[in-house]
Amino acid sequence: MTLRPDDCTLTQGEFAKVRAEAERALREAGALGVFPTPIDHILKVAKVEEVKEDVLNPSFVEKMRAKAGGFLKSAVSKVIGLFDAVAGLIFLDHSLYLPKRRFVTFHEAAHGFLPWQRGMYKIVEDCEMALEPETAELFDRQANVFAAEVLFQLGTFATMAADEKFSIWTPIGLAKKFEASLYASIRQYVSKNHHRCAVLVLNKPELIEGDGFRTTLRRAIQSPTFTEVFGQHAWRTVFTPDDAFGALVPLGSRRASGKRGMYLTDANGDRHDCVVEAFTQKHQVFILIHCVKTLGPPAIVL
Repeated sequence: MTLRPDDCTLTQGEFAKVRAEAERALREAGALGVFPTPIDHILKVAKVEEVKEDVLNPSFVEKMRAKAGGFLKSAVSKVIGLFDAVAGLIFLDHSLYLPKRRFVTFHEAAHGFLPWQRGMYKIVEDCEMALEPETAELFDRQANVFAAEVLFQLGTFATMAADEKFSIWTPIGLAKKFEASLYASIRQYVSKNHHRCAVLVLNKPELIEGDGFRTTLRRAIQSPTFTEVFGQHAWRTVFTPDDAFGALVPLGSRRASGKRGMYLTDANGDRHDCVVEAFTQKHQVFILIHCVKTLGPPAIVL
C-alpha cells in the first residue's frame, strides 16, 4: 500500500523562507497574537479576494484548468480551492466545515502572498504555458506550510502546548482557540514537539464479519527528536484488533482509548517504553505515541 506523501515537507532553508513570509503576513495584517487569526486581514495583505458565491463545480474547474494552460492537477479527488492570480481571486468549496475551510483559505492566500509564487502563476497564465508538475507540487507544499504558520501563529501553538500535560487532549483543546481542525492541530502538536513522539493517522475503520475491523495508515507524523532516534520508522500499513496498535482503535460510541503502555524498538535493537493513546472523530483515527524511556535489548518487537 502506498501512503499519502507528506504535503508539508520542505528543506530547512525552504521552511525558513516560507515561515518568514508567514510572519511578514501576520505583522502586515496586524494579526500577530490575534486569536483566531483573522482571515480578512490576511486576504487583504495578500491582495486577494474570496468569491463568496459557491461556483466551484466541475465545469468551472475545467474552465479554470483551461485558462491556466493546464497547470491545474487533474482531479483525483474533489477540488476544494482555486487561486486566480491575474484576477486576484480565490474560490473555495463552501461545503467544507469551518476549520478546514480556514486552512484552505490561508493555503490559497499563500499563492497570492508568496512573491515567487504569484509572479510565476501570472507568467504561466499570460504565456498560456503549463506549470511544471514538480513546481506545482512544491508550491502546494509551501502553501500548506504558510497556512499552518499563519493559522497557528508561528510557534504560539507549540508554546501553549508545551505548558500543558503531554496528551492527545492538549491539541484537541487548543484547536478551539485557533479554530483549526483536529487533524491540523494534532499534526502541529507532534511536528513541533520537543518530546519523542509520533502520531499515526488511520483511515476510517471498515467493519468486517463479526466484531472485527480493518483500517489502513493514512499518514505518519514524527517529531524531530523521534526521528533522531527511530529514523523514518517502518510503520505498519494495515491494522486490525489483533495487533497492538489496532487494539487501541475506539469503536462504537467510544471516542478515546485511554493511555496504555507499549514497547517500540529502534533500528539499533534498543527498545523504548512508550505511552500510547487513541482518539477518533469517526472518519479518521489518531494514535499518539510518546516515548518516555530507553530500556535496552528488545523483549517485544513492533
